[in-house]
Amino acid sequence: MTTTAPARVDRSSTAGTRPLSTMLYRRPRLRLAGLLAIPMVWLVGVYIFSLAMMLVTAFWVTDPFTSKVKPGFTLDNFASIFTTPAYLATSLRTLGIALAVTVVCALFAVPLGIFMAKIASPWLRGVLAVAITLPLWAGYLVKILAMRITFTEEGFFNWALAPLGITGPGFSIVTVILTLTYLWFPYMAVPVYTAIRQIPVNLFDASADMGAKSWTTIRTVVLPLIKPALLAGSIFTFSLSLGDFIAARFVGGSTQMIGSIIASNINLNPPMAAAFSVVPIVFVLLYLFAVRKSGALRNL
Repeated sequence: MTTTAPARVDRSSTAGTRPLSTMLYRRPRLRLAGLLAIPMVWLVGVYIFSLAMMLVTAFWVTDPFTSKVKPGFTLDNFASIFTTPAYLATSLRTLGIALAVTVVCALFAVPLGIFMAKIASPWLRGVLAVAITLPLWAGYLVKILAMRITFTEEGFFNWALAPLGITGPGFSIVTVILTLTYLWFPYMAVPVYTAIRQIPVNLFDASADMGAKSWTTIRTVVLPLIKPALLAGSIFTFSLSLGDFIAARFVGGSTQMIGSIIASNINLNPPMAAAFSVVPIVFVLLYLFAVRKSGALRNL
């Protein structure tokens, strides 16, 4: 009778991995550090470091004769933002455009979200969802050029209004607001629609039973419940509009935004461009602070 010796398990292949896996299992903080290492390198080493260098550059000076940037410390670049009328007007204009885009997006998103979530059939709801997200499928410049063609003198907008004897806004601030609304509307519509869809139907029925009309129901029932979604969407529309300048260049005519000033100074006067780049950052931080103080995002 022959006996077979038990097969040997070759542990040499796992000898190097077991101690590492055991060490990671016993040290949760080390596992967390390993998972966050690459994202933190990108966030701190690239993003935050670049912002810090930009802030440092904002205090440097540019030699008026050689156009060379010299390290130093001066507040003249920041002072120019408030003392130069063109810079101050551009900052306020950009802030107004960003706020207007946010308001227009909200005015369209709320009724559209109610119709999609509570009234539209599943087929129509799918069609509208595709139509809302359709701008995200195309390239940025493609959408800008499409809006430029639409609002030219011989474009679709003027052609559609010609029978009424009126013309469109042409290339102006209004066109910039409409273009930015077209670009960033999905970032407002999607969270608003999602929030409205979660509202129970019996709340609408109860409001109607108590005699409230449609606008009263929207004001007293819908808006308080979707306020966090509105503010979350507004953060995107507001911040993205602040940093845009391509729309103003192609459909704004002589309209200038903060990005226009930065782009024109980035080669001629980099410290001035860096100082002006701080303006939209300050606007966004103030907006985020106001949103946080409202308490609407506490439960998100």
